[in-house]
Amino acid sequence: MTEHVEWSDVDAPAAPPAVTPADAADAARLVAFGLQPKLQPARDQEYTELLRRYREDGAFARLADAVATGLGLVVLEVSPRAGMAVTAAEDSVFAVRMGDYARRTTADSADRFLHGLAHLAVAALAFPRPEDLADDSYIGRVTVNGVDAFVRQACRRLEERAEESGENTDPVTDAPGLEAAWRIWARRSATGATKDARRPAASTTGIVAKALGFLTDSGFLQRTGDDHGGTYRTTARYQLQVRDMAGGAALGELLELGVVTETGGTASLLPAEDTDDLDLVADAGLPFHS
Repeated sequence: MTEHVEWSDVDAPAAPPAVTPADAADAARLVAFGLQPKLQPARDQEYTELLRRYREDGAFARLADAVATGLGLVVLEVSPRAGMAVTAAEDSVFAVRMGDYARRTTADSADRFLHGLAHLAVAALAFPRPEDLADDSYIGRVTVNGVDAFVRQACRRLEERAEESGENTDPVTDAPGLEAAWRIWARRSATGATKDARRPAASTTGIVAKALGFLTDSGFLQRTGDDHGGTYRTTARYQLQVRDMAGGAALGELLELGVVTETGGTASLLPAEDTDDLDLVADAGLPFHS
């Protein structure tokens, strides 16, 4: 005789725990910590505890990810090393656009490309090899003068290519992309001059200094000294940011020009070597949306 079993007698799967307002508040708090890029988790006990909870509690991690997504943020990594590292999606209210960034410094629309090129050059010089981006322990180091020298050497290589192919080498101010930017950069003064010996914002070193200052304020770099116009080291957040955008063709073009190498953990300039011709692409800039 078969025993009749009521449905009520069968153990039903346990219902997932309900999300409480306190859970939502904690998840939002963790995302808020992530939006403070200069805050180091090791120096804030609440931040450290929320990071631990994220790693150990799957439901809480999904909740925090959902909060970030709702704010238009992309979670790059959650770890004691980087904290909750987030970047803004293109449609996020937190997205910074190159045009807005450049207009804070100058009204000259041509400078938009120079600011974008400066950010690309910093990324290329800070992480010159793919393995540098893959190595969590790697720390890139850049200087204001070094970035300007790197771009100028790249400019010379691009100009040589233009001359070899018979292209017009006059500056073009209304065309997008690296091809237009190098023409303007090469003809812009590196330092300029002011009555009180300050570095003009429109000079190329002024543009690089602006880029490095912005990256420092954003928690991507740390200033380590004043030599060579200012020296900086990369942070885990910047490595994650560049890693996320490393597929961009513009960044690849700078690396493929053959004017930078890495030895002993420090990037340095090399004489340009012949490489295959490249199709230059429209403007892009880290960590901005075009």
